[in-house]
Amino acid sequence: MINVPYSILLIAVMSGVSALLRFLPFIIFHEGRETPQIITYLGKYLPPALIAMLVIYCFKSVSIVSRPHGLPEFIAAALVAILHIWKRNTLLSIGAGTICYMILIQFVFV
Repeated sequence: MINVPYSILLIAVMSGVSALLRFLPFIIFHEGRETPQIITYLGKYLPPALIAMLVIYCFKSVSIVSRPHGLPEFIAAALVAILHIWKRNTLLSIGAGTICYMILIQFVFV
């Protein structure tokens, strides 16, 4: 049975924490205050590191020794990279790569 007051409280707490985490940087690093070097460093190097980890995670179960030898994954990843370099549109590149991958595994490499 669903406990409605508990669910409402849970949603309220999660919403409050999410809002606090969104506003906290603006509260801590308000105008006129120097941003700490560690935050600048993390802002510069963390996004590429996370993307690299995501790519490794996505390719970890690809087998190049059995059919289709990872071709759908590598073709879709190449399309994502090419579109992103060309158009600089994240939504377009990820969406097109996902659609390309789904078409390849459903219709081409059956």
